[in-house]
Amino acid sequence: MEKCKSFLSKYKHGVPLLIYMVIYLAWFAWLEQTNVKNYQIIHVSMDDYIPFCEVFIIPYLLWFLYVAAVVVYLFFKNKQDYYKACAFLFTGMTIFLIVSTLWPNGHDLRPASLPRDNCFTWLISALWKTDTPTNLWPSIHVFNSMGAHFAVMHSGDLSRNRFGKPIKIASGILCVSIILSTMFIKQHSAFDVVTGILMGAVMYAVVYRREWLLAGKPANKNREKAAG
Repeated sequence: MEKCKSFLSKYKHGVPLLIYMVIYLAWFAWLEQTNVKNYQIIHVSMDDYIPFCEVFIIPYLLWFLYVAAVVVYLFFKNKQDYYKACAFLFTGMTIFLIVSTLWPNGHDLRPASLPRDNCFTWLISALWKTDTPTNLWPSIHVFNSMGAHFAVMHSGDLSRNRFGKPIKIASGILCVSIILSTMFIKQHSAFDVVTGILMGAVMYAVVYRREWLLAGKPANKNREKAAG
């Protein structure tokens, strides 16, 4: 009993994550059932030049493991890094839910029939049966991939690990592959991707860059006092 209490006390920072995920999944499930008929089509001219490439289903599906693995690693390794990652991810996911609720959106990019028959197209077919082409903007696949990669790059524990550098390189490659996959398997319009990247850049400045700016203020004040 004491061990159980000690474990719960040590890892109580996981409670907000669990509560948020329940709310997010319930809200998203409601949107998937609601926004299936009347929604704004998102389409830009660039979409017409992006080919369908089924092999990108692999990085697309790896997204689920990638983001979860980063959050779980930080949860056990570094509480402060975990809080930053959660702040990044939760903010973007909440914005996505609000946008999808107030402005139902979707696309018409999926081909009427898959051009080839192989293991990759089978996976895409299975995905499309459960995932409607709605509630797409901004792309959470893009935003959360950026959030996971930023968390990896700013992890002090990984920086001190001898495998830290290859892990960070692999994270960058996977992040870019996931972003590209959203367009190559026709899950998102280029508009969703670009706006997802922009939102990720803004959140990066808020969550990570802000600390660097604030960290420089005491030093600047000291220099001013020394000069005076």
